[in-house]
Amino acid sequence: MSRLTHVTSGPYAPPAAARELTALSADGARLHVEVHGPERAPAVVLAHGWTCSTAFWAAQIRELAVDHRVIAYDQRGHGRTPAHPDCSTRALADDLEAVLTATLAPGERAVIAGHSMGGMTVMAASARPAFREHAAAALLCSTGSSRLVDEATVLPMRPGRVRTWLTHRVLGSRAPLGPVTPMARRILKYATMGPASAPHMVEACARIVHACPRGVRHAWSHVLGELDLDHGVPELRVPTEIIVGTADRLTPPVHARTLAAALPECLGLTELPGIGHMTPVEAPDLVTGKIRALAAAHIHAEPAVEESA
Repeated sequence: MSRLTHVTSGPYAPPAAARELTALSADGARLHVEVHGPERAPAVVLAHGWTCSTAFWAAQIRELAVDHRVIAYDQRGHGRTPAHPDCSTRALADDLEAVLTATLAPGERAVIAGHSMGGMTVMAASARPAFREHAAAALLCSTGSSRLVDEATVLPMRPGRVRTWLTHRVLGSRAPLGPVTPMARRILKYATMGPASAPHMVEACARIVHACPRGVRHAWSHVLGELDLDHGVPELRVPTEIIVGTADRLTPPVHARTLAAALPECLGLTELPGIGHMTPVEAPDLVTGKIRALAAAHIHAEPAVEESA
């Protein structure tokens, strides 16, 4: 039985960081942060989703770090960030602010990409001073701002109270996920990925998700089950792209369409046929390309300052 927290070879094996640091959040939570790529390059900040870690962004980090400074961090309780009693959308916003302040120079702007709960983090922080100072553009992948459990289609049932109640129970279960077995892979693929997802994609996601402590998974499931960030969407006043898979059972396309209609500056909504919830893993080149294009269009290089002899 393997207890690896991520795959160690192939395109989804996390690359080594150029440096690591700890960002201190407003309530004292200590956040594990990685920085990849050249120090003076255009900055990209990556926020992962529920039950994931920085390893989830391995494909994007590897490609973007060639000519971007890529900043990725573990949400509280995930990856190498210790668990903390406060699990809330306020804490998500506090943590993103702390990462931006710890890694970016005053006035420096970055593309901020969030997947699932990471996208919710972006919406939660949209009106915060540090976000307003540092966000040049945003990418929202497979996410929503409210009614997550009501709209989820993980259970093949008619929409309504019964499905919502059962979905709450399934997603909020305290049961351990156990080892990554063939059955576990099949379950994870059905719930979170498109039917055509390659085995190495499923394996990468399974390793990451199964590494999340069950107490952390349970605590954050309550936050997601009661999520209401509709007020944060109009506050996201930067150029924003949205990506969603048509086979996403956790945050179906209805969420992406609602976001696109409410965002002040939506640049476009891309719906990916047959792709599930894990878009950065299932469609790595497209997600990476969107981030790269946003950085090229919205991060303006500062003029070089000549040093005196």
